[in-house]
Amino acid sequence: MKKITFYDTKPYDKVWMDKLKGEHGLDIKYFESKLHADTVSLARGSDAVCVFVNDTVDAEVIDKLYEYGIRILALRCAGFNNVDFKAAFGKLHVVRVPAYSPYAVAEHAMALLLAINRKVHRAYNRTRDFNFNINGLMGFDLHGKTVGVVGTGKIGRVFIDICKGFGMHVIAYDPFPVKDAGFEYVSCEELMRCSDVISLHCPLTPKTKHIINKKSLAAAKPGVTIINTSRGALIDTSALLNALKDGHVRGAGLDVYEEESELFFEDFSGTIVQDDILARLVSLPNVILTSHQAFLTDEALEKIAYTTLENLRRYFDGGRLENEICYQCEKQPNCPKDHVKPCF
Repeated sequence: MKKITFYDTKPYDKVWMDKLKGEHGLDIKYFESKLHADTVSLARGSDAVCVFVNDTVDAEVIDKLYEYGIRILALRCAGFNNVDFKAAFGKLHVVRVPAYSPYAVAEHAMALLLAINRKVHRAYNRTRDFNFNINGLMGFDLHGKTVGVVGTGKIGRVFIDICKGFGMHVIAYDPFPVKDAGFEYVSCEELMRCSDVISLHCPLTPKTKHIINKKSLAAAKPGVTIINTSRGALIDTSALLNALKDGHVRGAGLDVYEEESELFFEDFSGTIVQDDILARLVSLPNVILTSHQAFLTDEALEKIAYTTLENLRRYFDGGRLENEICYQCEKQPNCPKDHVKPCF
């Protein structure tokens, strides 16, 4: 059996991995520690490494893994901005889970929108204390409002379908629009200017980092609500915080945060968190922050486990690596390779 080292493992990761690992011929060793230069030695003696969104796969880590004889890195997620692909090319094959349950993430985005709009979080806290006063809990009808969707991949399109079900008018921005979309594509500037709600569903790249920033927020429609279930660094959090404080942004539903890597998925309830921006966000009544849980459904975890283990099995069996990504693919988003064979 091939030995796989799993980093940043939580109890929910193990449920489907343990159910499926035997049929894929893999032996898994779980570690709670995140992967970085100080923990990479835990992978010594393994045939592969599996990581999540907040593990650090930089050049130093890649060189160590290569030194240990490891040639395959499996991401059990869709995002891959934590991997140095230039350093990995020629040393580590990198595979990911490009899609698990777009419904899980899209539905969580709508849950955030409904909750922040109708002040569900505030109402819950009041009624727990038997306070049934409804002053300050007013929302707005989603029906007839314009929602701007940034990124029209699988998740973005599922979210659009949900919004249409609420009777919302949809506009979208994506540098790679889909054909026969059934909704209107506009420029990013027009989307900011016209949207009552903006929801982010795009990957984090150098071009999309801080796509929501001081300038774009100033151009946004007053009273806009912002939802982010994609990557935290799509938003300049300081700029968003200021816009929330002055009322230009009505509310924000955030499942991600740009400085989340040392915080999310852990319990800090007994400590004083030193991140002042995060502390201010959490304290605002017009913000709902969840801890990167949009993916967390049973169906999604099953698909993540199956695809991750299947990616590894195919590599060891010399099969087709259809979910491989590499430095060349990263430079060419529409990579012409069909991945019948590994990228190098």
